[in-house]
Amino acid sequence: MIIVNVKDGESLDRALKRFKKKFEKTGVLRELRSRQAYEKKSVTRRTQIKKAIYKQGLNQDTI
Repeated sequence: MIIVNVKDGESLDRALKRFKKKFEKTGVLRELRSRQAYEKKSVTRRTQIKKAIYKQGLNQDTI
């Protein structure tokens, strides 16, 4: 449960912004999206390898 204390004289927009930031840090939405469709471990591993190859290629171009 996320609790955001609204300070005296603080606008509701500001408090809402702090709530959104806390919510984003918890990673609830990210986990929910990942659970919507099951992905096999082999597919997950393959995508991680592809990302690593891509990042390595970007780093080599800059050197």
